[in-house]
Amino acid sequence: MEWQPDEQGLQQVLQLLKDSQSPNTATQRAVQQKLEQLNQFPDFNNYLIFVLTRLKTEDEPTRSLSGLILKNNVKAHYQNFPPAVAEFIKQECLNNIGDPSPLIRATIGILITTITSKGELQTWPELLPQLCNLLNSEDYNTCEGSFGALQKICEDSSELLESDALNRPLNIMIPKFLQFFKHCSPKIRSHAIACVNQFIIGRAQALMDNIDTFIESLFALATDEDSEVRKNVCRALVMLLEVRIDRLIPHMHSIIQYMLQRTQDPDENVSLEACEFWLTLAEQPICKEVLSGHLVHITWTGDVEEDEAVPDSEQDIKPRFHKSRTVTLQHEGGEGEEGEDIDEDDDDDDDTLSDWNLRKCSAAALDVLANVFRDELLPHLLPLLKGLLFSPDWVIKESGILVLGAIAEGCMQGMVPYLPELLPHLIACLCDKKALVRSIACWTLSRYAHWVVSQPPDSHLKPLMTELLKRILDGNKRVQEAACSAFATLEEEACTELVPYLSFILDTLVFAFGKYQHKNLLILYDAIGTLADSVGHHLNQPEYIQKLMPPLIAKWNELKDEDKDLFPLLECLSSVATALQSGFLPYCEPVYQRCVTLVQKTLAQAMMYNQHPDQYEAPDKDFMIVALDLLSGLAEGLGGSVDQLVARSNIMTLLFQCMQDPMPEVRQSSFALLGDLTKACFPHVKPCIAEFMPILGLNLNPEFISVCNNATWAIGEIAMQMGSDMQPYVGLVLNNLVEIINRPNTPKTLLENTAITIGRLGYVCPQEVSPMLQQFIRPWCTSLRNIRDNEEKDSAFRGICMMIGVNPAGVVQDFIFFCDAVASWVSPKDDLRDMFYKILHGFKDQVGEENWQQFSEQFPPLLKERLSACYGVGELWRSLKTSPGATA
Repeated sequence: MEWQPDEQGLQQVLQLLKDSQSPNTATQRAVQQKLEQLNQFPDFNNYLIFVLTRLKTEDEPTRSLSGLILKNNVKAHYQNFPPAVAEFIKQECLNNIGDPSPLIRATIGILITTITSKGELQTWPELLPQLCNLLNSEDYNTCEGSFGALQKICEDSSELLESDALNRPLNIMIPKFLQFFKHCSPKIRSHAIACVNQFIIGRAQALMDNIDTFIESLFALATDEDSEVRKNVCRALVMLLEVRIDRLIPHMHSIIQYMLQRTQDPDENVSLEACEFWLTLAEQPICKEVLSGHLVHITWTGDVEEDEAVPDSEQDIKPRFHKSRTVTLQHEGGEGEEGEDIDEDDDDDDDTLSDWNLRKCSAAALDVLANVFRDELLPHLLPLLKGLLFSPDWVIKESGILVLGAIAEGCMQGMVPYLPELLPHLIACLCDKKALVRSIACWTLSRYAHWVVSQPPDSHLKPLMTELLKRILDGNKRVQEAACSAFATLEEEACTELVPYLSFILDTLVFAFGKYQHKNLLILYDAIGTLADSVGHHLNQPEYIQKLMPPLIAKWNELKDEDKDLFPLLECLSSVATALQSGFLPYCEPVYQRCVTLVQKTLAQAMMYNQHPDQYEAPDKDFMIVALDLLSGLAEGLGGSVDQLVARSNIMTLLFQCMQDPMPEVRQSSFALLGDLTKACFPHVKPCIAEFMPILGLNLNPEFISVCNNATWAIGEIAMQMGSDMQPYVGLVLNNLVEIINRPNTPKTLLENTAITIGRLGYVCPQEVSPMLQQFIRPWCTSLRNIRDNEEKDSAFRGICMMIGVNPAGVVQDFIFFCDAVASWVSPKDDLRDMFYKILHGFKDQVGEENWQQFSEQFPPLLKERLSACYGVGELWRSLKTSPGATA
């Protein structure tokens, strides 16, 4: 017997659906309670599907709502539905997929997909054959409804459709979909392409077997009159460019011509998809070759002048935010290269993602193409740019400024001759009466900050800084945001060049505290944190501290422990504490205590959640991460003064738990803190070493670059404090470190930290480490030759010299690399220079004059010159007999 509703029950359900559309919150609450009660009755779901599919006289919103409530029930309780109820729902869905109402068809499609997402594709064997069969229906609604459902299934279950678990239904589905590319209805053509598109990136075999038919069918639809069809064609070509460029190359000229037209399609959704083509093509090795002849047209396309004649109301480039703490080294000619290989995932800001539009996509495309073609792009762009930048129409001028910013990175060399004239014009645009011109000028100027800083300060840095600081106090929020972001970029480039202007800068940033609303405050914290990172201890002046600290501490006291605005404030204070050093002492106790509390609360919440996931919410571990980072900043800034704070807290116990957290970012920050505490107050760390070292050894896993990097650094710091007591622990870590230093494609920062730590272990335990010398000496030397002279490099090289003393045979084969690494020192300390001298002369004596002569012939001239000048090993004279007993 087929199920039939009870009339009274049906009326009750209908009334409930009507009430749930009421704007009154009390009514809404009552509806929620009633729904929860009715969910106790399994056949309540039968009533819901009945309203959706059978009550065709009811209004569409009520029927659709019934389907959406049913969808939520399926999501939450499907496994508890009695088989008869589940069966009735499935049957009703399939029987009514061709409902005359598009809204009801779409709702049924969503319901079908929700059921399949509960693992039901396997237990609903008739679903796919029946939907595919209904595509052949003469009735448009049935065909369209079935396609709508299939498209959602393809989106949600693409891998399953190709699996043996279902006997690979895709082998039948793909050829079927391809037939519908020629259908007379644009909606159906669009569904057909969208279905096939789901399988491009995963290179589904069924699609690869039909790839030529697919590409031909796409070309046939290239100029379709329907914009949704054109959008899906563009999307398909962009994805094919990534996975089957071999099939597109023969047609590349026509595809480029087509994409040029589509990038200017009257429908913005189409032009946006087409614009993605240039971004993807730029990543392909053939980009330069296939695009060279089209540059003049592409630059016209990339010109964003005609974007609806109204620039975005959103700022164009996402604000910059601080990064998690990663320990890096200082390089030749520049500060530590923060973040170059380190940040594994740089999440996009939500606002920015939702606001991806044609202007931004065009600007991004110009940016990547400028990086491919470099200055070859300029002859096509410059004539255009001049007209845009100096246009009296602000909309056109604004688009020109955006183009100038977009090409900054790729065309910097070629732009240099024009910058002395352009920069003052751009700085003048910071005062434009249109807010959008002011905000885009901020961004574009930040893209040229590196050049600005390379000029005499009075020529561009001072005027730029002065105007940007005014814009930080602009009346428009978007301009404030853009100016703050741009100023932070300028701070990173200018570093200590800003010291003479610190008072002026702090006055502005502190004034902004009173002026800014919530969102821009977060960017202001970043600008202050970056300023502290950039000028370092120069900030430690009573006058500056009195300006900066009161507003920061006022915010700190205002925010509750659960408030996410603490994140950027904690990050900012971390940089400030590191920079102020002893100047932060008056503020450190409450800040330290709160950080420890945040870590403790988060760990407790995580424990409750792990034990009772149904009763407790998972904690937001970012609170713990930023608190650990701020504790690191305190330890680094205050050094030994942090001793009392550590002594009075349970931080070492908490750290032991954090170091074992399943979340990599928590471990990354824990190891940074461990290293900083080791340097600042080792007596508190020492009793825990036996427990900590095995955990550090386990985290020497380069799969998590930043975790591995910080664990490696902490081991090196611990070794320096432990001295020969490190001996029992060398075996726990050495093999992993040697493996990392020999891995291909290891990021530079990790290589350098690994080399330093191996050197430091060799310094304190040469007997234990030196037997492996031959396995790491070559990569060790090549990774440390580019670091500036500093304490870490010093300790590492002392270690290598001591290991060579114990195991000279280990260096013989790669001695030229050792010579090169020694020559990278500018001014080693006298006793280290003596160690180098003895090893070089010992080797020279050992091999004999003639062999040394032949050996040193391989040296590049510069290396030969340096060794001769610093260590006297280039000439043909017998050296002092101070061999460490090397055997060649």
